[in-house]
Amino acid sequence: MTIYLVEDDTIYAEFITKSLSKNPAYSFKTFESAEEGLKAIEGLLPEILIIDYKLPGMSGIDLYEKIKGRLTERNKVVMMSSLDDGNLVLNFIQRGVRDYVIKDENVIESLEAVLNDNEDDYYLFN
Repeated sequence: MTIYLVEDDTIYAEFITKSLSKNPAYSFKTFESAEEGLKAIEGLLPEILIIDYKLPGMSGIDLYEKIKGRLTERNKVVMMSSLDDGNLVLNFIQRGVRDYVIKDENVIESLEAVLNDNEDDYYLFN
């Protein structure tokens, strides 16, 4: 399963990739900006795209808006944010984002639940 992670905090990106790479089915590529991520997915969309909401330059939601017309049921987009804001989540849902993960002490468990289609088994919103 190819996973693209768009996260400007390189230490946090490394934490996520190392934690989730324990599953040998996951193959990661990381990008530090939405612009880098967009350039990489102009050709082929990954199966999973994990996007940080707050990025330098183009935001994560802006990146999503640029690619959402190309998404199929085979692609999953997960928006991540350190903000636990119901209005923000509602905005994501209204735009079509179905998976949102808060960057907290449970981020790895939350991401694993989403990646394994077990969202109902894990409480993603605090």
